[in-house]
Amino acid sequence: MSAPVLRLAAQDEAKRVVDFVNANFDWRLPLINREEYFDFYYKSGNSLQFALAEEEGVLVAAAGYIRASDAPDADVWVSVWVAAKGHNGVGLELMAALPRLTGAQVVACNNIRPKTMAFYRFLGWHADRVGHFYRLAGLSEYRLARVADPTVLPAGGDLSLEPVEGPGALAALGMPDSPHTPRKDVWYMQRRYFAFPHLTYQVYAAKEQGRLLAYLVCRVVDSGQGKALRIADFVGDTSLLPRLGAAIDRLLKASGAEYAECYCAGVDPAVMAAAGFCERREGDANILPNYLQPPLFENTEYYYFTSDPDRFVLFKADGDQDRPNLPAD
Repeated sequence: MSAPVLRLAAQDEAKRVVDFVNANFDWRLPLINREEYFDFYYKSGNSLQFALAEEEGVLVAAAGYIRASDAPDADVWVSVWVAAKGHNGVGLELMAALPRLTGAQVVACNNIRPKTMAFYRFLGWHADRVGHFYRLAGLSEYRLARVADPTVLPAGGDLSLEPVEGPGALAALGMPDSPHTPRKDVWYMQRRYFAFPHLTYQVYAAKEQGRLLAYLVCRVVDSGQGKALRIADFVGDTSLLPRLGAAIDRLLKASGAEYAECYCAGVDPAVMAAAGFCERREGDANILPNYLQPPLFENTEYYYFTSDPDRFVLFKADGDQDRPNLPAD
């Protein structure tokens, strides 16, 4: 048999991709079968953001990806990776070829199955658990959080957070300098946080003497039994976070939430502690529910991979995460 053909999907292959994923994945994925999700995540202009593997014209593997910028060499998050039965090896070949096919300098994925971590390590990439950090509001009673250890770390800092009122205001501000990957741009920020279906985000800018230093993105989630302030993204040098501790605490108090929480990777826990956030480790007694509508009173673990661990930073809304869990049809 000849070597598999690895290529990017053509614009008119959407139905072929959807049919293949539905035939070969464990369940019907909302990302694939809900039109608003499929269009948001996998279509950009005339591009269909899938890489395909074919053997003698038959589709045997597919990988859907999400671009972090509008640049030709945009870093990408892998969102859906499916191989036909008996073709896992070709699926790995396709994954390894993604940097070449897409031009991405960094390939990553937010929320992988723990049992697949070995696949990515086989490719020479880094796979690990996503850290979880939280700041309690210091209440006398909690209805949503399950609090065995009520520690609230000190939070200071000299920077404030200013609301960014819309995509035009964000475009006027531009992007802050950042040493981290994936590399995000104005196109990505406008699209992800001002045009995302179903959810509303608050984008804040941190400045110093008029110069943009960072963006903080969050949203308040009301479970009906208490609120949580979810930090969805931070764009800028993460070493600035301790200078924003008091400002984030003010957002927490103003929101009426029981706690602020943040899933992130690539951020030193000491930096998060200096910003006022405790680290939740696996097996900790405190429970900060992740699924809130309705609330599920247990902690949730996430895992990720990246082809470039040295500069990589991941937050909750990266890739295809932080979205309503809607039915597939």
